Amino acid sequence: MFNFDFYNPTRIVFGKDRLVSLEQLVPANANILITFGGGSAKKSGLMDKVKEALGSRKVLEFGGIEPNPRYETLIKAADVVREEGIDFLLAVGGGSVIDGTKFISLASNYSGEPSDLLKFGFIPIPLDVVGKAIPIGTVLTLPGTGSEMNTGAVISYENGKYPVMSGLTFPKFSILDPTITYTLPKIQAANGIIDTFVHTTEQYLTYPVNGLLQDRFAEGILLTLIEIGLKSVDEPGNYDVRANHVWCATLALNGLIGAGVPQDWATHMIGHELTAMFGIDHAQTLAIVLPSMLEVRRDKKRAKLLQYADRVWNIQTGSEDEKIDLAIQKTREFFESLGVKTRLSEYGVSADKIPDVVEQLKVHRMAVLSETQDLTLNISQKILENAM
Repeated sequence: MFNFDFYNPTRIVFGKDRLVSLEQLVPANANILITFGGGSAKKSGLMDKVKEALGSRKVLEFGGIEPNPRYETLIKAADVVREEGIDFLLAVGGGSVIDGTKFISLASNYSGEPSDLLKFGFIPIPLDVVGKAIPIGTVLTLPGTGSEMNTGAVISYENGKYPVMSGLTFPKFSILDPTITYTLPKIQAANGIIDTFVHTTEQYLTYPVNGLLQDRFAEGILLTLIEIGLKSVDEPGNYDVRANHVWCATLALNGLIGAGVPQDWATHMIGHELTAMFGIDHAQTLAIVLPSMLEVRRDKKRAKLLQYADRVWNIQTGSEDEKIDLAIQKTREFFESLGVKTRLSEYGVSADKIPDVVEQLKVHRMAVLSETQDLTLNISQKILENAM
């Protein structure tokens, strides 16, 4: 097992009717900017409940944060923060709203060109670049990204998607009320299951380092998602199912299962380019890339793929290659059972576009990927070709 530091200060407030906790969680004298997306939080009445729980505090609203939050939109919100003396941000939404709010938190205190904050990638932004940030709380409406309990964000700028990491952007608290997610469209519930599943595999399907407990944590999340996935899509009002969906999503990316083990985020990096170029939902790009990635990289991931086949899919018979084949097939079938297509061609993307995707990987400094840093652009091209 690798050396690691684990620190996560986010308070999780989980369960039904927890919005009333805002009274205790948000400072009494706070000047608050509520951030949200396309307006569903207002239409559903959630925003009124949030503001009621905030009582007499000064509250402003900033809506319109996109599903892949745009830098230009977030800069407008940062201007509001500075102009209005905002000292607390409350994100009401899914991962994109929370991601965007993290960037607003950082950009509001940065004296330089805010686009500079996009250049650090997976390296946390040094404290001497941004020394403080506006505190954040979240009310989660869409489980999947795990952004409610980590420091990461992904921001869309020009023709790319950029990871932004900072220890300053751990949410102070996140309210996870599964009943708030009941009104999600089926495709968003399916996307949330897949996003969570792939977050888990990218910290699990690498190579063994004797992280026994981390493996069992990851396998527990995967087995739970397989058990509840279709029910979460088809039975949105099933509290126990949706509660497990929400908690799996949070635990998949709060640092716990990735502590002390290798991680491979190549599926996400390739997927980001597909979203940026073709507008395919983030989770749908993961459903396209992951099965192909596992097929192309099966030799590098052989030991963990066999463990995955055994422990997650209960595949006990056949040769090693047959077990791996069946595990990858079952992964693809699971995604498709949720109503999500897993081939690029099914999204109208033709093979002649693949070189353009590979070129964008190069432009965005993603020429070498994976847990072993040997996934070259040529291999990325093979993965995309195999995903047709």
